[in-house]
Amino acid sequence: MRQMMKPIHALLSALAFSALTPAMADEMNEPWAERAISGHVDQSTLKGRLDRETLDALRDKGETLFGAKFTELDGAGRRMATQAIIPTKRKRPPDLEFQRIAGMDANSCSSCHSHPVIGGAGDFTVNVFVNEGFVNADFDTVDPQFSNERNTNHLMGAGLVELLAREMTADLHRIRKETLHTARETGEPVTANLVTKGISFGRITAEPDGILDIAKIEGVDTDLVIRPFSQKGVMTSLRQFGVNAMNQHHGMQADERFGTRWTGEADFDEDGHDNELTEGDISALTAWQATLPPPIVMVPDNERWREAAAKGGAMFDTIGCNECHVRALPLKSLDFTDPGPFDAAGTLRDAEIDGAIYDLSLMDWAKDLETNDKGEYLIPTFGDLKRHVITDRQVAALGNELLGQRFVERNEFQTSELWGIGSTAPYGHRGDFTTLDGVIRAHGGEARASRDAYIDLSDTDRSALIAWLKTLVIPQ
Repeated sequence: MRQMMKPIHALLSALAFSALTPAMADEMNEPWAERAISGHVDQSTLKGRLDRETLDALRDKGETLFGAKFTELDGAGRRMATQAIIPTKRKRPPDLEFQRIAGMDANSCSSCHSHPVIGGAGDFTVNVFVNEGFVNADFDTVDPQFSNERNTNHLMGAGLVELLAREMTADLHRIRKETLHTARETGEPVTANLVTKGISFGRITAEPDGILDIAKIEGVDTDLVIRPFSQKGVMTSLRQFGVNAMNQHHGMQADERFGTRWTGEADFDEDGHDNELTEGDISALTAWQATLPPPIVMVPDNERWREAAAKGGAMFDTIGCNECHVRALPLKSLDFTDPGPFDAAGTLRDAEIDGAIYDLSLMDWAKDLETNDKGEYLIPTFGDLKRHVITDRQVAALGNELLGQRFVERNEFQTSELWGIGSTAPYGHRGDFTTLDGVIRAHGGEARASRDAYIDLSDTDRSALIAWLKTLVIPQ
């Protein structure tokens, strides 16, 4: 009987989409219609440097999309498409549209990114599942050994993070180009250190014949593209992340990856809805995320907390936490071009269209950014945008995943930016540490020395360090 129900269910689903009368179509466009998207953003209108009014209007549309609870009238659901980042067909329709492991798993972006404000982090209850090892598979098992469970990161200050990654990538690519050129010109091997914004990513050696030895590259992919998003550091841009997430979590397909250009189909997931998210829609979503205000350092009203935090901030440097959680990285420009320069196929790229510039200096929060003597903006992420091994045989709790992701080893993670950490409990990539003290004690590998130094502190000094970390908050 169960085998018979599947084709019947598929037939009824197809009829539900194909049998819309004109009256039903009109009702879908009424103010009370059960849909979240009332109109799409036209990408052709987004060119050049946007003024504040135009940028605000685009941001408003992006916030609406981020908070929207998508319905089947918008195209929510991916009946014949998998969660894969490469457009992939299912072998058969799923028994259930919503499924926690392989998605769909949410109606709205803000379902998970909500604490303490929209765009923030998520509790353990909204953890997501990453099955990167099966990007091309019809993945519908609920067995957790085939996925990695991840807690939701906050997006505050995300545009600044992406701009840092772009500048660092450009630096590394320049070093590679100059090293290859020098080796060719001199006829001798040339070794160069891959250092950008004070962060070392190892070294490369170029041979006169153009062969490049990449064995000593550290903490970044061998293409030297800094990918600043996700706990593993495998997502290049907010735009890429948005296209991926819309498909996986909501079954909303972006034209720029799932549309006719790449798949030959306007309705790749065969749910009866063409062109579910336009290029302009993704631009609006990107603009809103890119302009979110960064976290701040709160000055506590309580005098004892202020005194403890001052002491704890100094302790943070003394025990070496700042070697990876670098207090601030310098940023030359606040011009956020969209699309960006380093995305791969399947995400709209800067060479394909005349894109827009979102000037982050137009945002009210930009006036509070500190600058150095070179006029560069100091972005206090408390991170280094580099991957590190953070477990060892004795301290292994943070290496509890069974699968690698995008060729990144299981015990290797990108340094978490600490800004906002006072507002984003729980902690760890799975969100299974309820206290800052607990997640600090779980650091091993390259962080082992700092972790041991923390444990050796007095109770008062450890408490002071926590007091300081709790001042790194998301503004409300």
